[in-house]
Amino acid sequence: MTDLERRYLRLLAAYPADYRRARGAEIVGTYLDLAAPGRRWPSPADAADLLRGGLRQRVRAAGAVDLMPGVRLAATVALLTATTLAGVWVVLELRPAPIAGFGEPTLGPFVSLGIVAWTAWGLAALAHALAPGRWTRRAVALALLLTAALVPAGALTGLPRPPLFVLLPQIGLGLVALGAADRLPASLRAVPLIAAGGAGLLGATLMSRNMFSASYYTWTVVPVLPTAAVVVLALALLLAAGLGLRGDLRGGWALLILLTPVGLLALQPLAGALDTAPVEVVPSWTALAATAVLVALVGPALLPLTLAARSHWARVTQPRRGHLPQ
Repeated sequence: MTDLERRYLRLLAAYPADYRRARGAEIVGTYLDLAAPGRRWPSPADAADLLRGGLRQRVRAAGAVDLMPGVRLAATVALLTATTLAGVWVVLELRPAPIAGFGEPTLGPFVSLGIVAWTAWGLAALAHALAPGRWTRRAVALALLLTAALVPAGALTGLPRPPLFVLLPQIGLGLVALGAADRLPASLRAVPLIAAGGAGLLGATLMSRNMFSASYYTWTVVPVLPTAAVVVLALALLLAAGLGLRGDLRGGWALLILLTPVGLLALQPLAGALDTAPVEVVPSWTALAATAVLVALVGPALLPLTLAARSHWARVTQPRRGHLPQ
């Protein structure tokens, strides 16, 4: 056995055991026949193809044929939420910081470095309206990278950035939004862009009436994310219930996937429940960090646990060979 064959066999671990026994040799043989002479390692494209195929077969074996449609549904909700929030934060960033001129660093006319990421999310909404699918996913990936880069950029430049309780849910939503569908009705493609613009107009109106301050820490701004958490959770529950009544499990899978971003959006009230310090506008950093870690661990674990339970149930309820009902 060559090194290349051995490495392809290792990648086959992504497939269910029954499938590997039935078709493993055939799959590896096909890749070996197509490999260039002298190759010792599977190409990145081959590795990705095998991993995707293994995931599809495991999902199919678990009887979760609605999972991928559920991923796309969750991605649509996540992108809508992320771009809407970005529209709100752009307005906040455009207002000069209240403490500008008192020794606090600023980014020109903007409150913080966040304007870079929020603009990128607006471009992602535009890409979704004009070119859904691959270009939208690329735009979301760019916005996601810029959002995550704000933390090291702030540390390196000494310029202010949005707080972590704002960045973490945006990153969580962005990761889910990477599963955006390739095809959508024209009436739905522009919804994130319209929502972002509407949120921006609402924020500007409230700010002009001194009901929305130019800081991420004020009492008028802090409730934005928990409110978004309630709205997203309510929407996900409605989708799960409405589609479930028709025997469509897409909504249930979307709900499971969206629970992690919802938890991150509700980070402040959840952390406040864990914080033993006196009630403040923002809970302590320790409570926020502990809550974020808990949400990041528990939320994503729900999906594989559900898949494992579905797979076990499918095996238990499947009629045994030789004992098929007459």
